[in-house]
Amino acid sequence: MKKNGELPLGELRVAADEAAVLLRAMSNPARLMILCKLKQSERTVSQLEQELDLGQAYVSQQLAQLREKDLVTATRDGRQMRYQLRDARLVAILGAVMKELHAPVH
Repeated sequence: MKKNGELPLGELRVAADEAAVLLRAMSNPARLMILCKLKQSERTVSQLEQELDLGQAYVSQQLAQLREKDLVTATRDGRQMRYQLRDARLVAILGAVMKELHAPVH
């Protein structure tokens, strides 16, 4: 990092690419709601389906996209998969976004 707090161009490009992936994922309302629920605690597809009033196939599709972008991970729990946020930085980012939009996220 330079003295004035600016990132060198190479580091800025990497950071911008990472931020763009996250922001694209959050640009879909269903994925944003899923991320907010996962911010609270890990969930199964059926829990997300019930809590968000979305269809199972749609929730699974959105989770697959979030996994592809390495934003969530899944662990097998018997016959179900339990999903959680992959990166603790997402908790702070989601909290800041929702705070600015005046939507409580716990």
